[in-house]
Amino acid sequence: MKRTSITVISIVSAILAIVSCSKTETATIPTNTSTTTTFPAVTAAFGTNIDLNNLLNYANQSKPTYILKDNSRGSVISNAKATLGRVLFYDKSLSIDNSISCASCHKQEFAFTDTAVVSTGVLGGKTARHSMRLINSRFANEAKFFWDERVASLEQQTTQPILDHDEMGFSGQSGRGNLNTLLSKLQSIGYYQELFKFVYGDIQVTETRLQECLAQFVRSIQSFDSKYDTGRALVANDPQPFPNFTAQENQGKNLFITPPVFDVGGNRIAGGLGCNGCHQAPEFDIDPNTRNNGVIGIVNSTGIDIFNTRSPSLRDLAGPSGNPNGPMMHTGVMTTLKNVIGHYGSINTAARNTNLDPRLAPGGNGQQLHLTATEVDAVVAFLKTLTGKNVYTDTKWSNPFK
Repeated sequence: MKRTSITVISIVSAILAIVSCSKTETATIPTNTSTTTTFPAVTAAFGTNIDLNNLLNYANQSKPTYILKDNSRGSVISNAKATLGRVLFYDKSLSIDNSISCASCHKQEFAFTDTAVVSTGVLGGKTARHSMRLINSRFANEAKFFWDERVASLEQQTTQPILDHDEMGFSGQSGRGNLNTLLSKLQSIGYYQELFKFVYGDIQVTETRLQECLAQFVRSIQSFDSKYDTGRALVANDPQPFPNFTAQENQGKNLFITPPVFDVGGNRIAGGLGCNGCHQAPEFDIDPNTRNNGVIGIVNSTGIDIFNTRSPSLRDLAGPSGNPNGPMMHTGVMTTLKNVIGHYGSINTAARNTNLDPRLAPGGNGQQLHLTATEVDAVVAFLKTLTGKNVYTDTKWSNPFK
């Protein structure tokens, strides 16, 4: 009995010792253990501008309930891919001579367009058309891109300027490298090795991945904090007067939305200007069925081009100062909002323009809106209400190389 008691006491003592030891070890475990991953090449290139442990919000941005159009075709924005897209968008390494990036022609301070009629490319090259604004590219029924709608998706659009001989130069012509040259170039850069591994799990750089990330970044660029949006949130529909608008701005809105009434000769005898027929509120995107708008010129050429039928959203057509963010139309031929309204006020049915939108030629005659100065000023005032604020300064759309 005595030996048994001693044995039991020994076992109990051993158990208590183990428990005590376990408590001591638990107490010494640090409570602030960090799970932060380091990315030395990314940090060296971008400092705190790119923080892969704290991604900026691209995927879950809010938008008004009345914004319903979306041409993403199921492509869901992720913070990681849009972050990589941001780096690609601003990286001059995507040009043959490291001098031009996407952002060289699409500048944040001008709603992602250029103030030049045509933009400068590599080695003195020039773009063939004015650089289109990228604001709200996603929020439209039209899924085709470029002025002439020559590609079927934003993904396809993103690499076309890179492969253009005069824009970013990886054309494979005149001794220049091609797309594979670019892919190898990017894959050799340390920060892309880290970024692609972070996003895709490996360092492989492919055209599909470039297109996906650039497209996600562009799709993320949105502007819904304008005076128009403040007013639209207060009413049930666009025709209602906006409480925050001036009388002139409400007049301009009504003129924009209301269709015109024409006589048999194409003269407006009642109604508004009918702008909404092609640039539909509240997204102010372009109707996919729109044809040529009467501007048929080619930059630096005497020929004609009747197949430019796309348009960017009219949002942020003007900047915060009230001035246009750049020249307008694919030729950059118009420099003021009054120029634009005046163009639609008197449409010339040029014989060679066999693709003129029929909405601009009632009864086969070019429309004559017979605008008054008061009407023009009112529509200009309304167009300026479509300008936001955040898109011009938000860090997530800014140059990470600065």
